[in-house]
Amino acid sequence: MTLSDWKAKGIYFNYTSQSIFTVDEGKGEVVLLIHGFPTSSWDWAQVWEPLRVHYRLVALDLLGFGFSDKPRNYPYSIVDQADLVEQFLFENGIARVKIMSHDYGDTVAQELLARYNTRIKSGQKGIEISHLCLLNGGLFPETHRPLFIQRLLISPLGSLASSFFTRKKLAKNFKNIFGSYTQPSESQLDDYWALMELNGGKYVFHLLIRYMQERKTYRNRWLEALQESTIPIRLINGLADPISGEHMVKRYRQLIPNPDVVELPQIGHFPLVEAPIEVVKHFLAFVKT
Repeated sequence: MTLSDWKAKGIYFNYTSQSIFTVDEGKGEVVLLIHGFPTSSWDWAQVWEPLRVHYRLVALDLLGFGFSDKPRNYPYSIVDQADLVEQFLFENGIARVKIMSHDYGDTVAQELLARYNTRIKSGQKGIEISHLCLLNGGLFPETHRPLFIQRLLISPLGSLASSFFTRKKLAKNFKNIFGSYTQPSESQLDDYWALMELNGGKYVFHLLIRYMQERKTYRNRWLEALQESTIPIRLINGLADPISGEHMVKRYRQLIPNPDVVELPQIGHFPLVEAPIEVVKHFLAFVKT
């Protein structure tokens, strides 16, 4: 599936006067796929067809990412992205989902889970989450090891760093976080870069990166969402990831009761791209138990 094929699948919906790109295909129970930073729903392309055989798949380019609008004067936040997701599900009559998320998307999923836990306790109605499958991400701020460019983006020099970010720098950073044997191809890097540059996307990186501070601010809320959850949760983790790999898994096992963890030893930060067959296999085994 090419990037143009992926775009052709999509339709747009309106959120706070912004245009949001979505892909919605398949039949049956709904699986919501939430992408990471600084990429897009295109990340799910390699697992899309194998999963679509079994489920209705829904993926969005969150605000500021991919084919969606990228306003330069907008209060981006994880809470707002969770509002966006809930509005989309509500408008499309989707009341129950299984979630698979990655990176930034993990944090959005944690906020969605926190809201779901609150509704369960209070007897309120809303979107039901039946399963949550997390891929590599900064679930705990104390184990998140951001790249130099991420630290630069969240610094007072962030807007300048955004302006001078290039495809060459993207390639260098991505090659550092992919596994040694599962490196991105030049064509993949071209697609990533095209989506980031679209609509001036690189100029909002320093605004989107605020999620790293949000993870610290809301640490207890988002940790308790995982600890207190009554739904099945599985972590599929590429251990070779320098950002949230083996060290994060160790902390996950310490903090999460009865942890369900699948370890992928030579895989880096993007299991959904580097090991799509393994991710599909372990996800299907998880949701069908």
